[in-house]
Amino acid sequence: MGGETNSRMSLSNTYTKLAAGPVGKQIHSIYADRLRQFTSDGQYREQGLLPKIYEGRASGSDHVKLSVYSPPDLSRPTFKEATSKKFSPTKVGESFGPSWSTHWFRIQLTVPSELQDKDHLEFHWDANNEGMIWTESGDVVHGLTGGGERTEWILPKEYRDGKEHVFYVEMACNGMFGNAPGGDSIQPPNPNRYFQLHTADIVAINLEARALYVDFWIIGDASREFPQDSWEAHEAQQVCNSIVDCFISGNGSKQSILDCRKIARKYLGDNVDTSKVYDNDNEAIVSGIGHCHIDTCWLWPWAETKRKVARSWSNQCDLMDRYPELRFCASQAQQYKWLEMYYPSVFDRVKDKVKKGTFQPVGGSWVEHDTNMPSGESLVRQFLYGQRFFESHFGQRCTTFWLPDTFGYSTQLPQICRLAGMKRFFTQKLSWNNINNFPHTTFNWVSLDGSQVICHMAPSETYTAEAHFGDVKRSVTQHKSLDQDHTSLLVFGKGDGGGGPTFQHIEKLRRCRGISDKIGLLPRVKMGESVEDFFDRLEKKVEEGTEYVTWYGELYFELHRGTYTTQANNKRNNRNSEIMLRDIEFLATLASVKDTVKGTKSSYRYPKKDIDDMWEAVLLCQFHDCLPGSSIEMCYDDSDELYAQVFETGEKLLSDAMSELGFDKNPMLESKLVAVNTLPWARTEVTKLPAMASTPHYGLANGEMGIMEVRPLASAHSAATASIKEIKKGIYQLSNSQYRVEVSDGVITSLYDIAAKREVIPKGKKANQLVKPLYWQAWDVEVYHLDSRQELHSSKTSITEHGPHRVSVQVETKISSESWVKTTISLSAAVGSQPSYVEMASEVEWRENMKFLKVEFPVDIINQEASYETQFGIVKRPTHYNTTWDMAKFEVCCHKWADLSEAGYGVSILNDSKYGFATCGNLMRLSLLRAPKAPDAHADMGRHHIRYAILPHAGPLSSATVRTAFAFNNPLKVASHPSPSTVSPLLSSIRISGAPNLIIDTIKRGEDDEDVSRGELPKRKGRSVVCRVYDAMGGKSRGVLEWGVLPVKKVTKCNVLEDDEDEVQIASDGKGAEVEIRAFEVATFRLQL
Repeated sequence: MGGETNSRMSLSNTYTKLAAGPVGKQIHSIYADRLRQFTSDGQYREQGLLPKIYEGRASGSDHVKLSVYSPPDLSRPTFKEATSKKFSPTKVGESFGPSWSTHWFRIQLTVPSELQDKDHLEFHWDANNEGMIWTESGDVVHGLTGGGERTEWILPKEYRDGKEHVFYVEMACNGMFGNAPGGDSIQPPNPNRYFQLHTADIVAINLEARALYVDFWIIGDASREFPQDSWEAHEAQQVCNSIVDCFISGNGSKQSILDCRKIARKYLGDNVDTSKVYDNDNEAIVSGIGHCHIDTCWLWPWAETKRKVARSWSNQCDLMDRYPELRFCASQAQQYKWLEMYYPSVFDRVKDKVKKGTFQPVGGSWVEHDTNMPSGESLVRQFLYGQRFFESHFGQRCTTFWLPDTFGYSTQLPQICRLAGMKRFFTQKLSWNNINNFPHTTFNWVSLDGSQVICHMAPSETYTAEAHFGDVKRSVTQHKSLDQDHTSLLVFGKGDGGGGPTFQHIEKLRRCRGISDKIGLLPRVKMGESVEDFFDRLEKKVEEGTEYVTWYGELYFELHRGTYTTQANNKRNNRNSEIMLRDIEFLATLASVKDTVKGTKSSYRYPKKDIDDMWEAVLLCQFHDCLPGSSIEMCYDDSDELYAQVFETGEKLLSDAMSELGFDKNPMLESKLVAVNTLPWARTEVTKLPAMASTPHYGLANGEMGIMEVRPLASAHSAATASIKEIKKGIYQLSNSQYRVEVSDGVITSLYDIAAKREVIPKGKKANQLVKPLYWQAWDVEVYHLDSRQELHSSKTSITEHGPHRVSVQVETKISSESWVKTTISLSAAVGSQPSYVEMASEVEWRENMKFLKVEFPVDIINQEASYETQFGIVKRPTHYNTTWDMAKFEVCCHKWADLSEAGYGVSILNDSKYGFATCGNLMRLSLLRAPKAPDAHADMGRHHIRYAILPHAGPLSSATVRTAFAFNNPLKVASHPSPSTVSPLLSSIRISGAPNLIIDTIKRGEDDEDVSRGELPKRKGRSVVCRVYDAMGGKSRGVLEWGVLPVKKVTKCNVLEDDEDEVQIASDGKGAEVEIRAFEVATFRLQL
């Protein structure tokens, strides 16, 4: 054909002419099974690698002499207290308990001569529970997990001198996940669990054998997890089998182990024994970040968390010394504070590592809190207290909000994050959704007001990755934003119960990087960079033109919906403490600046320390397993005690501030009876009066913010009265000038709006109907729970108040043989055009098992969306099940109100302590109580008091609902004052006019004012009042922030950390300043006096 040549090819003479014999194709599955046998603990253990890791062992009293002190009554003494006590001899094989007890062991250790020259010596301790190693001088050096996990402590070189050395082990009688029986971690803890000490040994380790174990582990993973049609997977299996052959032929000798490691390098590369494996310019797209998620409480109490922090973080400091590439991040300022208080030497080590950049505080919040139920101001304070702690102790604020494990994310978080100096957000919890698969990994999350943060959700779908080969692989294969960016965070380390990264995690990642560089196919992981480095690159891509996708509104978690309701008493305490703190700050602020108006000096000082202590307690109780109700009973014993301290302190602070403002300690006949209104708008309400001689039961309170006049109700006109009558047997009609309410068989069968000429309850339907469906444990309620809906029927209805100012009927309902409800349905006299509502006050004795109590309100309203109050705004959710995304929201979170409205009319449901709600079509349901039996077997058992109300309204949803709900949750305080006119101008000084949708939510003193500061951060000269304002309805508005008699010199808009930003012009009269607020914006203003 042309082009041929006659040149002869050179033939290799090494390829033999005759076949040496048959060679079969490897049967893949058999050779794969062989790999497991090499490192298994089964019948072939002694022929495999594991025994070669341990070169020698010494135990018994000649080498490890043990004595113990067991503190009484589950107490947790300090090191100094414990080591001063008498220790008694003990030995391996003894058991210690019961659950939650502490036992201190004195270890007198002598290394035998035959082990003194070994390369690497460790002390191994295992009683299947957690523990902590202390030096004889009282420093924490290591944490122990138990049960085969983190049981080793590297012995110091000086221990090899043949002499006796003393150290201590503090044993905690709980596992990493508490004391649940039978291995089911969510069951209530076993109170009588005992732990047997089975290991207390000096162990010599062959580090090359241990390294080969990790080599083989990761190459074996490659053989199993790479695509089975890839050469890389087949090559990995061949390398592993070659290692096994080499080991067997060398009889497992030290030399054979070294030879096996040489074979492993063919697949791993040459640098996997050091951090140099990362020292090349190859692009790495997976950033490994060490992390230790420690639930501040969950299956263990706060007291144990304090030890978990010391155990976990001391280990990380040790690992950083051994592995220079490790970067470890930890959130929750509360945990840092506990470490500083109880383990100062560990805190000093952490502080040193923070300075070096290897230990990285993240998150910016006080704890990793729930974001559904805390008030808007509580979310602000999480960041205010968290960021101030990090700045004052480490000289830096956090820029990434870190919240991997909470049960949904409020729509206003991006805005509050930006106001707190954070523009990045990390989580992963939505990977747990049980209906829809969340579609993004890296995206812009946009708040109600339009503020945004860059959000990254680890595609490995865990915040406790084991640093497996598969975790690295999934960091790309499960990445959902590859069109915009292909990088990801791999957050690894033991978590929930603490622990953090282990040396095995770091060794595995070195080998994963080696495979990526030597073989390819596996995403390249890198270590040595921070969370901030990762987000910096994401931001840089934005600067270069990358447009990340956006997600507007809440990140609704499609699981754990029962947490809106479980542990009702805890949730009531949360709401009440938030309201109390608001009132204290308002009254204490004005009391502390009274002299600027009156000109008279006072010894009263703004009680900053007490307020800080209260806030820190409330913020702690908002931890994402405490407030949602998913912790064990011990946690709620703790929170009850802490809330009791909050309320005791709060009552004293309120009393002190009221006294400073001239109010009598107790109402007195010779003084004028007034109502104290802490809300920043006028109110007119029928209010109950204190029991005093010659005073009626009710009065009419009327006035602006501050002091309101209280006078008798004018009963001559029907507009100022309420009436009740039994119109048929068992049917009661309650009436005022706005509504006629009919109660039949204990439920509301008619609610007629007189002015609107409109019936609110659809014909044949029943409002205030209690229902009792079934459901699961503390976290969850499923979409089918109402399939078992059971209506509860009343047994007795009777009139309890006859008016003229308020009328009531009491309905008694039997739930079961042990449970009942007494609900008082009341209607107060309507006053002018002020909105009135039908109020229900329920006393419930609740002794159920796996039940759910709800109350239903069918209303004659049609809308495809319902509105719910959220922090600083409104979230709208579907009332239909068109799509799975709609259906997933069958139970949602609301705050003080939920509303279903048409263009011309609507109905709001108010509550004083509830968070779970559902609107399906025109049926509104408020969730009241649950009865889970795990992890707290007694959750919600006992007596409850619940208030809720039906508020019909003409027109669509408006600020009237917002204000009425505030008032419903902030009852007027009736007091007496000898001369109310002298203090009234001060108490009514701060308000906003011109836009009823603008709400002053907080009035407080400046954090660093020179007369307030506690010295954590530099003081500011002078005194200032800080006001937080938000738009409640979703529209840009202008209003005038007024300060009345206060001598304000300057107004500055600031962020929630109270950094001054833009100056605001003061009006010509010097009494106010015009402010413009975006839709749903949260704006903070400093009034400098």
